Formats: sequence, structure tokens, C-alpha cells
Amino acid sequence: MATPFSYLSDRVSLSPRVLRLASLTALIVSIIIVFTGGVVRVTSSGLGCPTWPACDPSSLVPTAELGIHGVIEFSNRLFTGVIIVAVGWVIVAARLQRPRNRSITRLAWSQFWLVVANAVAGGVTVLTALNPWVVAMHFVMAVALLTTTTLTWQRTRDISDEDASRGRVSSGAMTGGTRMSQTASALSWALAGATLILVLAGTLVSGSGPHSGDSAAVPRMPFNWTGITVVHGILGAATLAIAVALWLVLSRDENRTARKRVSAFLVVTVLQAAVGVTQAFTGLPEILVAIHLLGAALVWVGVLRVLLEVNPTLFRGPSMAQTLPERVISL
Repeated sequence: MATPFSYLSDRVSLSPRVLRLASLTALIVSIIIVFTGGVVRVTSSGLGCPTWPACDPSSLVPTAELGIHGVIEFSNRLFTGVIIVAVGWVIVAARLQRPRNRSITRLAWSQFWLVVANAVAGGVTVLTALNPWVVAMHFVMAVALLTTTTLTWQRTRDISDEDASRGRVSSGAMTGGTRMSQTASALSWALAGATLILVLAGTLVSGSGPHSGDSAAVPRMPFNWTGITVVHGILGAATLAIAVALWLVLSRDENRTARKRVSAFLVVTVLQAAVGVTQAFTGLPEILVAIHLLGAALVWVGVLRVLLEVNPTLFRGPSMAQTLPERVISL
């Protein structure tokens, strides 16, 4: 059956470079919204618009009575529109490739549905008066969106203009043409798993801490904030240890590109740890809390890039549609 996309694709094509830029834009925007969500929380603007999808029962937009908190919360909602435009452009750019790469198209559409799911989760967050468990779920869904935008960007980067015209992956995309050792692969998966646990533990720290997202009394998670923060710090140290071990193994394998990815991950994670320790000992200043949320997004993107670089066949194998990540995403 003919669709607008099929009609357009018969007449218009876009270069792989356009697709790469579109996917990079979607990734950047999905990182920014994590930061803007943090701003909403630390400015106590989570209920600046007390209902959803309208800002209040009588107005779609914030009224003067809602003050600056209404403006901040509504601005964050409007930013969802920016994400929709960015993701929509990825979908269009992927669909207008010649030949069409269905794996990238599926990844692009997964971004769209995750944006929709995140918008609904944001609404549920407001309607449940910032229930900390719902707030944590909203952040986890934002991390899921980061995952798909990162995978899409990495996938498009692995296709050269010349090879895209033939619909296959560039053999030069293999990292330095070097096969990774099983030890490096195992450590990269361990690093990804440890980072995921670290990020999830961070939601428990936030859910137990004082920044509830509103100036009124909001229930918090039933954890001792000091205790869960110490656990979070231990998990961070374990993550760094795994990353150092992986860096050493990659040095032995003489794989420069993968080692650079791990080095970047180490730098970002150490900076993130420094921000976390500083905010813990300085009374959780608002700006540092927002920066720490931004750092969490960058750490997650970093570990995904490490995982994909050390395990190139995840997305560069002969049958792209059969790789595990895409099977999961296409469900």
C-alpha cells in the first residue's frame, strides 16, 4: 500500500551525511532534556503546572498566578516539541535513503514512540503529585530514549557514503580492523551492566533526597539518604575499576579507537564523581544537582559507545536485522 513516505521516497533521496547529522541532533536534544528536567526539579517547579496536558484546569499555557514555576515547567513541556521535530527529521532522513536501511528506520521510529511514552510519563508524574517512584520511572524512560538515539547515531556513523549506496556496512568501520579479545568484550558488557546499576541507584538517591521537585511537602523514597548515597558511591568506584581494567586490556590489544572511547568514559565518570562528592558535602546546591543529572546522561552515552566499539558485530554483522539490540527494540 502506498504511503506518503513511499510516495516521497520515489522522488526524493537524502544523503547518509544528512542522516548522520539528524541522528546526532536527536542525540544532543535527548541529552539536553535530561538537564532541563533537572532544572525543573531543583527549582521546585515540578508542579508549576498542576495538571496535564493543560497547564492548569482553565488554561493550556501558564497563567500569571502560576508565576515563574509555571513558566519553567511549561517550558520543559514545550521542549518535547523540539525533540519530536528532531526525531521526526531522523525518521524522514532514514526513510529517504537509497537504498532504504530498515534497521535504521526501525531505530528512528523507536525514538518517536519513546518520546511519546516519556511525555505520558511526565503527565503521570504531575498527576501523581511527583510520586518519587514515578519520577524515577520518568528518568529511566529518558535513559531509554538516550539509548536509542545513541544507537541510531552510532549505526549511521558506521556506514560510509559509498557503502550506503550499496546498502552494506563499511568494512573500514571495524575498529582498526582488529578483532577484540573475549576478555575485552566481557569487560565491556560488565562495564555497561555496572553503569546501568549505577544510574538506577542514582534515581534512589534522588528519590530519597531533599529536591523533591516542589516547594510543598512531597513524599520521598523510604531510604536513608546518607546510606543510599554511600552505596551509590561504592557502585561508582566499582564502575571506574572495571573501566580501568578494560583500558588496560585494550592497551594490550593495541586498539586505539576503543581505548580512546574508554578514556573518554573515564574522564566523564571521574568528573561526574567529583560533582557528586562536591554536592553531597556542600548541601546539594541546585546547580550541581542539575549538572549531575546532565553528567549521568553523558556517562550513559559514553558507556554505550564503549560497548559498541568493543563489540562491533552488535551492529556491523552481516545480518543487521538479526542483532540482539534491534530485535529488542523492534518488539
